[in-house]
Amino acid sequence: MVQHARSRTALTLYTSADDIHSHRTRLVLAAKGVAYDRIILKADQPTTDLLELNPYGTLPTLVDRDLTVYDTAVVVEYLDERYPHPPLMPIDPLSRARLRLATWRIENDWLPEIETIVEGGRDVAAARRRLREHLLVSVELFKASRFFLNPEMSLIDCLVAPVVWRLPYLGVDLGKDGKPIVDYGERLFHSQGFARSLTAEERAMRPDYDFTPG
Repeated sequence: MVQHARSRTALTLYTSADDIHSHRTRLVLAAKGVAYDRIILKADQPTTDLLELNPYGTLPTLVDRDLTVYDTAVVVEYLDERYPHPPLMPIDPLSRARLRLATWRIENDWLPEIETIVEGGRDVAAARRRLREHLLVSVELFKASRFFLNPEMSLIDCLVAPVVWRLPYLGVDLGKDGKPIVDYGERLFHSQGFARSLTAEERAMRPDYDFTPG
């Protein structure tokens, strides 16, 4: 018998197996070291249980006792405030606004191209080219700091790292100009918690990847 999420004492995350937004949320939880119950669903097949909690049936959906949170940006910022250590947002308003704006641009510029590639069809080659161009235009941002726009890991890294992880699987080769992005990915993939954030399906995107620190 499946226990209803509202009756659970632990945090519960309804997540897809390979969606970037779900991966983003799992990476925040892993970075915080928070224990939670993971319920993996198909994005287009919400269960009755999920629909009772979230009328939109969207993933990820987070249940924290009597509170249900959905919309990825709301979920990850809630987790950062609910579990404040380590903090994943800068303290000053200017830096926070910069990260939120950069996140918005990634969601609107990069992620639609990824969706097109995953769906397949005649537009895949063009989507790969556009995604590569978006990433290479941002190379200086990857070079400017150890993490994306910030000297410490932040919420935006929890979005960017899943994108970089998927590039070989998506057939996107950044070439030598993209080395700063590849190096950034290596730092994040070996950071505390990244391996724990992955589902079996996401590990299969890079089946031979060695998470052992170099």
